[in-house]
Amino acid sequence: MATAHVSSLTAKHADIEARLDDEQRRPRPDTVLIALLKKQKLRLKEAISTG
Repeated sequence: MATAHVSSLTAKHADIEARLDDEQRRPRPDTVLIALLKKQKLRLKEAISTG
């Protein structure tokens, strides 16, 4: 059960990373969206590390 949860969190983390990369490559990136995505990514990273 725990490994499925961690796998799910890891997949969400990768999705946010991809969205973040896409946004940063835009000619005029949305800095508010970038900050939001970074916060979400950090929360997921913390959740993954706690298991």
